[in-house]
Amino acid sequence: MSKSKQLPLPYPHLKFSPGILKRLGEELNPNPDQGILELVKNSHDADAGTCRIKLENVSKPGGTIVITDDGVGMDQMAIENNWLLLGKSDKSVDEPTALGRIPVGNKGLGRLAALRLGTVATLVSSTEQEPSHEYEIRLNWAKYDTVDSVEEVPLDIKRRKRKELKGPGTQIRIENLRVALGRNDVKRIARGLLLLADPFDDDPVAFRPILVAKEYDDLSKLVEKRYFDDAEFHLIATINEEGLGEARVLDWEGSVLYEATHKDLRRKQQDKVFECPTMTFDLWNFILDKDTFSTRNSTINEVQDWLGEFGGVHLYLRRFRVPPYGNPGNDWLDLNLRRSRSPEGRPSTNNSIGRVSVLDPQDTLVQKTDRTGLIEDEAFSQMKVFAGEALDWMARRRLEERESKRQKTKKDDKDRTSKAKDAVETAINKAKGRVKEELQEAFDKYDKARVKEEGTLRREVQLYRTLSTAGITAALFSHESLHPLEIVEKNIKTLRGRVKSSDAGLDRIINRISNQVSALSAFGSLTLSQVDRDKRRARRVEIHRIIADVAEMFEQFATIRKVQLDLQLCDHNPYLRTSEAAVESILANLLANSLRSFEQAPPGKHRILLATHIFENNCVVVCSDNGLGISGISLKEIWLPGETTRDNGTGLGLTIVRDTVQDIGGTVDADAHGPLGGAEFRISIPILGT
Repeated sequence: MSKSKQLPLPYPHLKFSPGILKRLGEELNPNPDQGILELVKNSHDADAGTCRIKLENVSKPGGTIVITDDGVGMDQMAIENNWLLLGKSDKSVDEPTALGRIPVGNKGLGRLAALRLGTVATLVSSTEQEPSHEYEIRLNWAKYDTVDSVEEVPLDIKRRKRKELKGPGTQIRIENLRVALGRNDVKRIARGLLLLADPFDDDPVAFRPILVAKEYDDLSKLVEKRYFDDAEFHLIATINEEGLGEARVLDWEGSVLYEATHKDLRRKQQDKVFECPTMTFDLWNFILDKDTFSTRNSTINEVQDWLGEFGGVHLYLRRFRVPPYGNPGNDWLDLNLRRSRSPEGRPSTNNSIGRVSVLDPQDTLVQKTDRTGLIEDEAFSQMKVFAGEALDWMARRRLEERESKRQKTKKDDKDRTSKAKDAVETAINKAKGRVKEELQEAFDKYDKARVKEEGTLRREVQLYRTLSTAGITAALFSHESLHPLEIVEKNIKTLRGRVKSSDAGLDRIINRISNQVSALSAFGSLTLSQVDRDKRRARRVEIHRIIADVAEMFEQFATIRKVQLDLQLCDHNPYLRTSEAAVESILANLLANSLRSFEQAPPGKHRILLATHIFENNCVVVCSDNGLGISGISLKEIWLPGETTRDNGTGLGLTIVRDTVQDIGGTVDADAHGPLGGAEFRISIPILGT
């Protein structure tokens, strides 16, 4: 029996649940500011000159967002085939807009997240081709909650006559916000809008967003304010199509201060080009002091507040900022690290704002899929290298200029001193009789005192310089000695394996060599630890942990000298905000003093005690020993730089202790002979808690 012929079914097609709208929108753009900024970017791509973002009653749920631009607008076909088609874009970086702008090429997911911020989103748009008509579409998201597929919700694009004949443009109205926009949300929107705009307003096709938010009026004004003209220095560095770089620095009046060629920037690799897209790096560096701003129209506080919101170096790709570069805490060019290594003449994120601009028509730079930045490949690394070398060059030139001024100031001071002395002597010579003799005698005494003071200061500076040199040398020795010491330790182990266990004398010699090697290793580790850059950063410092670490580093020295090092720490965990290096320097100098005190002491059971206790809001650290105590120098003089009773001593250890303790707000005192018989030092440090 033959089967009956069936009619063909319609072709099946993919459908998707309304739940996908949430996943594609909110989850990819969890912050409302990102979605709103995506709508603003759409206005940019529509060749809008201005885009007005109005936030109405957004500090609580139920508010409204209205985004209005004067771009080219959309007709029914554009709305249906482009604006409503999510995940596809007709934008191409190879096809600039009519105004020559390079589109961002967004796929519409950010737009979706913004439109779903409220329960209803309405689009009204008109074009230059139909100036008397406009098109409207209304998205009521509640309707999507009652269906299984988004295709089940019909959409109606209405065409109607305009009430007023204005130019083309688009308005998007998002009503009944599901969540409130807090101050931080609006602050991020304001920041994003400012960084989307051209800072100097010198681009004929510049895009200018305007924020209107009565609830956050101060943030709205931030978008309008610009303080670039108040910057003391403007660095402009560029890479051309051949990969060659050049740079110049302008002063606040626009005059060229310094200029650099490719070789000036590269220095060590003068013949090597930069392998990255053409780019421009602008940096505006502000000198935030009263003298500088006495000639400016703005105040220091205004500029500081502005830099607090927008400071740092931002990355622009195709004229749009790429987050997170330049966001708070994102110092991707290491401005602050460079400044910490060499503070003089260096900008930081607190006193500068910058922009790296890349058009990249060849798509060399690739954005990460989660929109958290660019893939940091070789081209990206080369951009960072170039910016870093431009910053280093500017710092070198500023240091050279500052050093030249210092030398001139020294010479001028010397000349002024000489002229002043000649003037006084001339005045004295004009006097007569006993008055002349008294004036000459008084002046001679003053001159001798001044010369003595000058000599004392010169010796003190030289002492610090000598100590710095010794420290650098010790650090170098420590670094270079660690590897050969490892080889010696391996040879000792080999020797132990070959020496007969019955040879006690030789075994003692090997043990002695091993102990000395351990001491050298400990010395190297201690020195390198003290010069560790990371330990010089301010942070939460737990006093007991630092005491334990320093005691462990000194344990090997104490063992070799047959000194017992004891810790008696209280049952708390006191902490403060300072650098680990500061607390380490206090403890290391005190322990070093105690160990040296036993060098002249008679043989016996030597002991050092480190103890702590809490008194009010302070942690008291006591370092005492049973050595000979303090003699041959008064307790007042032990803190003076250069004062010491030891041969070849610098006399700086206790000076460093005193100055460091004072720097962190503490006090220090000493007894020549404490409870253990030797010297006792008491450090009282204000703490934040226990």
